[in-house]
Amino acid sequence: VQLVESGGGLVQPGGSLRLSCAASGFTFRHYAMSWYRQAPGKGRELVAAISSATGNANYADSVKGRFTISRDNAKKTVYLQMNSLKPEDTAVYYCNAKFSMSADYWGQGTQVTVSS
Repeated sequence: VQLVESGGGLVQPGGSLRLSCAASGFTFRHYAMSWYRQAPGKGRELVAAISSATGNANYADSVKGRFTISRDNAKKTVYLQMNSLKPEDTAVYYCNAKFSMSADYWGQGTQVTVSS
């Protein structure tokens, strides 16, 4: 099982980034996919999630209207489009795939830094 995040980097406030998470080693279309983030000195928090069956998405209040999660089951990839970025969005962003308590996988993370 592998989840490989990409797309992080340094961006100015108000800018945009698109994160990608490429999955392999499991049946991607059956898994709910999520993005979490962890800022320095803070716990890991859920940013956005998308279901396996319907593609319904949910967001943390802090990112609603700015971030969009999407998935491409054919490419086995989940995306996080981040617009209107703020300094408080600075964190390591992690991709998560979950089917059950025992089928719960994490990527290695990608750094997002929002700074002028």
